[in-house]
Amino acid sequence: MKLNCVWKDKMTFTAESGGHQIHMDTKPPIGTDTAMTPKQLVLAGISGCTSMDVVALLKKYKQPLEALVVEVDASQTEGGYPQVFKEVKLVFRFKGALDEAKVLEAVRLSQTKYCGVSAMLAKAVPITYTVDLNGKNVGSGRADFSA
Repeated sequence: MKLNCVWKDKMTFTAESGGHQIHMDTKPPIGTDTAMTPKQLVLAGISGCTSMDVVALLKKYKQPLEALVVEVDASQTEGGYPQVFKEVKLVFRFKGALDEAKVLEAVRLSQTKYCGVSAMLAKAVPITYTVDLNGKNVGSGRADFSA
């Protein structure tokens, strides 16, 4: 995997890879807040990676998924630099006539076997998750790739 990060102006950068681009910026006064920050993109990466795993598994299980939203909340260290994530919390919100056991299995497999972004981050910061199915909390767990 190869990627270039190109400075545009002020604190605006464009990452380019495989013909695709994504823009980055930071908050004022240093930047102009025109795009996500690099840390926000890391969180977008974890949510996208695990979402893709889960949707693929639910398709394999022939589950009628109507909607999935993965919320990510990361707390950061304070009082010094670099500021890094202390904890990452994922909330999976599913809608549909889904088998609860299949949903929990899909999330567990993503967070213990398949999600490469979670596997990398889990080496540095605890990642926990909860699973909500049609408005009801049905389970929780922690990313663990040690097996």
